[in-house]
Amino acid sequence: MKFYIVDVFAEQKYQGNQLAVLIPDRDIDAKEMQQIARETNFSETTFITSDRQKNGGYNVRIFTPGDEVPFAGHPTLGTAYIIYKNIEQEKNNKIILNLGVGEIPVTIKDGILTMEQKQPEFGLIAEDLKEIASILKINEGDIIENYPVQVVSTGLPALIIPLKTYDALKRCAVNHDLYHQFLDKKCKCNLLAFFAEKPDNKTAPTSGNVRVRVFVDDPGFVEDPATGSANGNLAGYFLKYNYLGSSKISYNAHQGVEMNRPSLLQINAELQNGIYTIKVGGKVFPIADGNWGR
Repeated sequence: MKFYIVDVFAEQKYQGNQLAVLIPDRDIDAKEMQQIARETNFSETTFITSDRQKNGGYNVRIFTPGDEVPFAGHPTLGTAYIIYKNIEQEKNNKIILNLGVGEIPVTIKDGILTMEQKQPEFGLIAEDLKEIASILKINEGDIIENYPVQVVSTGLPALIIPLKTYDALKRCAVNHDLYHQFLDKKCKCNLLAFFAEKPDNKTAPTSGNVRVRVFVDDPGFVEDPATGSANGNLAGYFLKYNYLGSSKISYNAHQGVEMNRPSLLQINAELQNGIYTIKVGGKVFPIADGNWGR
């Protein structure tokens, strides 16, 4: 199999979120895909399992080191980049991925890849802020009280947690035992996405910068340096609760700073007549390629 390694949502090489993309040249089952994902030990590994289909898209499967997932953000952009560069030879600036959640289109313009995510679904609201604070090893007072702690999903659910300060965000560290108790009692949600927003006073409040961290319940890793799905969920959350004061928002999400893998995600989203349009974009940098198994 041909394989590629790329850095997604990066501003230069060796930043952002790492991704391995494989193009099987033979039949390969889910068991072997899972073994390969454990071998790379990146947060996700993808497999392009078809040529261009009737809908113009390519069938793609996504694996973490522990499981297959129906959707994830940086694997979508990174895989689209490989299809655009190496399969379609830059002939088409719109790439469609057929994922577990359905078709996800990715557009390429001026070096930025942008995906449009599915309509957000709003789930469980966690009422016990002391419990949430204990999971993150912070103080209950670090959590913003007048916005909910809520599960949101555009394909991969995340528990959205609003924090008051960058300092609180930096202090977060997951208590796995309490996290697993929460998952067992409340909901199946493997991502904890928490943020602190500090508007730039020189711009409109909808053009601020948001700092984001994402903890993951997966045996392969604890924190994710760039999470397109969770940031799409967060954009839906912002719109539903008018957090940024507008039904049309545009901002940069900075993630991975605490991991020394700084990432930049460009978010543009809108809520109109009950319909969400959520677009998450960023750059992709090729790192390596070769032949798997030789």
